[in-house]
Amino acid sequence: MSREREVTIYDIADKLNISIATVSRALKDDPVVNKKTKKKIFELAEELGYRSNHFARNLRNQRTQTIGVIVPRLNSYFMSTVIAGIENVANSEGYNLIISQSSESEQKEKMNAKTMFNNRVDGLLVSLSYDTNDLSHFDQFSKKNIPVIFFDRAEHHSNFTNVLIDNRKSAYEATTHLIKEGCKRIVHITANPKRNVYVDRLKGYKEALSENDIEFKEDNLIIGNLSLEAGIDAAAQILMMKQRPDGVLVANDNCAVGCMLALKQSGIRIPQDIAFVGFNNDPVSKVIEPNLTTVNYPGYEMGEVAARNLINHLNGVHPIYSTNTIVLRSELIIRASSQRHDK
Repeated sequence: MSREREVTIYDIADKLNISIATVSRALKDDPVVNKKTKKKIFELAEELGYRSNHFARNLRNQRTQTIGVIVPRLNSYFMSTVIAGIENVANSEGYNLIISQSSESEQKEKMNAKTMFNNRVDGLLVSLSYDTNDLSHFDQFSKKNIPVIFFDRAEHHSNFTNVLIDNRKSAYEATTHLIKEGCKRIVHITANPKRNVYVDRLKGYKEALSENDIEFKEDNLIIGNLSLEAGIDAAAQILMMKQRPDGVLVANDNCAVGCMLALKQSGIRIPQDIAFVGFNNDPVSKVIEPNLTTVNYPGYEMGEVAARNLINHLNGVHPIYSTNTIVLRSELIIRASSQRHDK
């Protein structure tokens, strides 16, 4: 079946016997065209099924009004809040989003980046996958002066901006809190330590142990993918330890909840036997019993800040190449899962 020919401004001008320039101005809502004429043009455009050719106009302007977003996974409360923040700012500035997920795969992340580049996005916002080893797939953007901003899972790069929280400080404060509650054998459940987020949280954890004369032991480091299932697996490892921990710091709330549920089913009391602290302040942290102590991680704000800075780059407010690192504030929210002492 052949497609029906697209209606153009020439068709509208011909039917109304007015100039093409007048139709063009009217459709852009130019005040130069009087209201009566504009009304006729809009009504006929709707009747004929006219569609504005944004693609052609954007090519003339060297802009597509689209921003690419690459995230590790979409089924994450934290990432959904970040995307909501990005969308709020982008839409208010007239930009659309193209969103893709790497599924924690460097290869898929490279394919996503190529797709974004071929779709001529004006800028790119990225949270890196677990196993991304180099950033060469983003060089094509640098060469075309297309700004790239990393958020949350980032990597230092001479051309790109990072938007983060102070993960080292947050983990240090969380571990110190557990120690103040009387914990001396603290397990840290985390993900691939090549990513900045997990490297820095491990540093903060080790720093707090060292300052309190507690020896760091490799056996107390459990590495997984931080899913609910990974938390259940971590609980099985904890139950098999010769010396069970009395505190656990987990790099996200979802995994912490999985671990807590499995331990509780095995008769472990929380926090009396093992105290828990998570990360992200997901809604699940207030559903689990006892409620989970966690680090409040401002996902929505992170999305807004990343999008605002990207659009500022595009508008020339900041230079495209910036080594700027933006650090957002986070806070430890203390709940029942870690409070071993009567207050």
